[in-house]
Amino acid sequence: MTAPPDLDRTDAELIAASVRDGDRFTAVYDMYYADIHRYVAGRLGPQAADDVVAETFLAAFRRRAAFDPSRGAVRPWLFGIATTLIAQHRRTETRRYRALAQVGVDRDPGGHDERVADSVSAERLQPSLARALAGLSRKDRDVVLLKALAQLSHEEIADVLGIPYGTVGSRLNRARRKLRAALPTGTEGT
Repeated sequence: MTAPPDLDRTDAELIAASVRDGDRFTAVYDMYYADIHRYVAGRLGPQAADDVVAETFLAAFRRRAAFDPSRGAVRPWLFGIATTLIAQHRRTETRRYRALAQVGVDRDPGGHDERVADSVSAERLQPSLARALAGLSRKDRDVVLLKALAQLSHEEIADVLGIPYGTVGSRLNRARRKLRAALPTGTEGT
């Protein structure tokens, strides 16, 4: 059995092919949907994630002709679009962290899909960590959550946010210090 033709192509080739044939963009969607959804759900919750992820892929589809592989890979490009859209929902995110800080975690997340999303999202955050994240600046929170939820490398985070590689490290270190200081003793490994 041979592999489908799209599996042998690079991301940039898939984007280029999708410019000629929009149906080819489905391969990009299939490859990255779960990663993008996990990241957005961790930031905004599972309910808002569906809409923001749909907006992310719609924006990527519309901008696919302008994608420049010399500026980075498709994965960070998609996370960059998602992070920009999350910024439009910043108040929702901050309210969510503040609510988690006050009431804690719902221990009955519902169906299987919600339990899976819950295990990798901010739903599992302890109230003190949620409060600490809400207290970070937008720039610091973006770096921390791209690292923690999306598990991007420093280089990918730099591509996503359009900042120098060294800035990623300094923002991450600053945010970690603030988080450690805001967390109760004994949670430093969090």
